[in-house]
Amino acid sequence: MRIAAVVVAGGRGVRFGGPKQFAAFDGATIAARSVAAARSVAEQVILVVPASYDGAGEGADVVVPGGATRSASVRAGLAACPDADIVVVHDAARPLASPALFHAVVDAVANGADAAIPGLAITDTVKRVRRDRPWRVEETVPRDDLVTVQTPQAFRKSVLVAAHADGDDATDDAALLESRGASVVIVPGDVDNIKVTEPHDLDRVAQLAGGAR
Repeated sequence: MRIAAVVVAGGRGVRFGGPKQFAAFDGATIAARSVAAARSVAEQVILVVPASYDGAGEGADVVVPGGATRSASVRAGLAACPDADIVVVHDAARPLASPALFHAVVDAVANGADAAIPGLAITDTVKRVRRDRPWRVEETVPRDDLVTVQTPQAFRKSVLVAAHADGDDATDDAALLESRGASVVIVPGDVDNIKVTEPHDLDRVAQLAGGAR
């Protein structure tokens, strides 16, 4: 069974103040760390980058320019791995995803699921709000059946390609499959698999990795 990974690094990093995926810590960029992590399961790693990218590939086998949205960038990556049976999609901004997490999602798909995604139970109270000024609470949402999800996410490639065929956008690829009735299963996520969004997140990642910025 051939496995490819699409590492999505096409964002502009507006909240970070620049392309966060190419910020450095512990001797490598965030994206390079994510590419290396994807190699724990993938024979081929495709890195999807902004049009302005002028780096050396961050260790990926193939580098392709992304699109205007995350989903468009994933489609660009998918086009570069035609022979894969399973595709793992990973956000470059999560450089601490462990090999065990990559293996867990891939194994779940190999065992019959259309897709597998890491999830964490919600421990905080969740409220739906109206975003006036100030925000106003509309209701408290029961959290027992809710999880927050992460990447890497693994997919049967044929199912993922079909889900992207209409050119729809979503905040993660699993959402496109869910709307089509595909089988999406949850594997336990990792609390240390944080996403670098704000500058202070990079300090936390460096701490967890045992390195320094």
